[in-house]
Amino acid sequence: MNKAKRLKDITFLHALLPILLLLSIVFYGLILRPVFLGQPAFPLEVVFILAAVFAIGELFWLGYDWEEVQRSIVQKLSMALPAFFILLSIGLIIGSWMVCGTIPMLVYYGLKIINPTLLYLLAFWVSIVFSMLTGTSWGSAGSIGIVIIGIAGAMGAHLGITAGAIIGGAFFGDKMSPLSDTTNLAAIAADVKLFEHIRSMTFTTVPSATLASILYFTLGFIYPPAIATTGADSVTPYLQALQSIFNFNILLVLPPAIVLVGSMRRKPTMPTLVISMLSACILALSLQEFSLEDVLQSLIRGFDVSMAPWANTLPNGVVSLLNRGGLYALIEAIIIAFTVFIYIGAMDHINAMPTVVNRAFRFAKTRTETILATLAATAITNSLTSNQYATSFIVGDAFKNKYDTLRIPRKVLSRSLEDTGTMLESLVPWTPTAVFMVATLGVPFHEYWHWQFLSLINFIVAPALAILGVGCFYHEVDEPSDLPK
Repeated sequence: MNKAKRLKDITFLHALLPILLLLSIVFYGLILRPVFLGQPAFPLEVVFILAAVFAIGELFWLGYDWEEVQRSIVQKLSMALPAFFILLSIGLIIGSWMVCGTIPMLVYYGLKIINPTLLYLLAFWVSIVFSMLTGTSWGSAGSIGIVIIGIAGAMGAHLGITAGAIIGGAFFGDKMSPLSDTTNLAAIAADVKLFEHIRSMTFTTVPSATLASILYFTLGFIYPPAIATTGADSVTPYLQALQSIFNFNILLVLPPAIVLVGSMRRKPTMPTLVISMLSACILALSLQEFSLEDVLQSLIRGFDVSMAPWANTLPNGVVSLLNRGGLYALIEAIIIAFTVFIYIGAMDHINAMPTVVNRAFRFAKTRTETILATLAATAITNSLTSNQYATSFIVGDAFKNKYDTLRIPRKVLSRSLEDTGTMLESLVPWTPTAVFMVATLGVPFHEYWHWQFLSLINFIVAPALAILGVGCFYHEVDEPSDLPK
């Protein structure tokens, strides 16, 4: 039996089975066991290893040999390498920024300046500004997010709310910034001009951000940081501890400035991060009292307060803030992402996701049904592939002709690809993004997801606009007709 004949024999059921198996393992291992049976949840690595074994076994049953399957998996992993590189580099960035004193200095002055009751709102808006300028949610959370979460810990704030605000703000820019890769890819996938795509997204994202801002402002009074009631004196030991370990200097803003300027000028991410890391190492050796061995150790294993024996009786909050970073800090996130892409690579060999999406959503006949189907297909595809790049092209290709037939402007399609795609990534616990956020901010998924208001509100706003026909730009293409709405 030759390869061409094998491909013709692949059915919709063959494409569907690996997806159903994954959903079954997720339901049992991540929902049923911890929530209803009182048993530990399955590790994410186990979930995707089991799903990958099934998918590969099905390919063998269909007649494919290991070399073919391996090539498909390796191809998918090679596409994911930039994400792995960023995961590794963020660990280096955190370790170097910590040992040079950049993060401690920003936390120190943040504690002195920020009004505690406005912390959650500021966490949201500072992350928005940083991610809009850089176009990256990971970079925003891994840099300014670390500073904000450190300030929140020192103030005795609710870390789940703070993390939700940071992540929401980071994803505002990841969705809306013209520098964002997901923003550009969604426009390309739908064949839409970039700024038309961004203009379309303002109809869902701006109202969602406005409502989220109101909620974060309100939460500052409902769950005020402890410092708001105990007074500023309560963080004095914290501030003194930071000052005892590090020498603060205006030059310490150079490492984040390099990342900011490099991102705004659209320089390659990895070289920009490496330059920032090297500058931080030079500053650490020049301005701080740490040895070369301490700096190297911070890069590999992360900073540790034991490197500063001259500082005595440090508050626990200072220790938890400073002891982090390093090349190995995100190794768990990398392993989980690795297993996810093995599963996806096996599925891709028989085009499982495009096949299922095209079959499952062919029922959509009207404009409203088509937009709602796009939102649903994007959410499902991103949840199963953990890859917004693939999602944009899979769903975009599946729906482009239908949008043209029903005379729905394609910028509504491109917007929908991000409304339940990009905005979903931090709310599905097995995606590399969610794993990265947990590892970077140090806040468990179950503590932050329900405070990530930007995405949660956006999930309501986007289908509501589709049902109401608001912001769908029908007036730009409609002539008097009896097109189904």
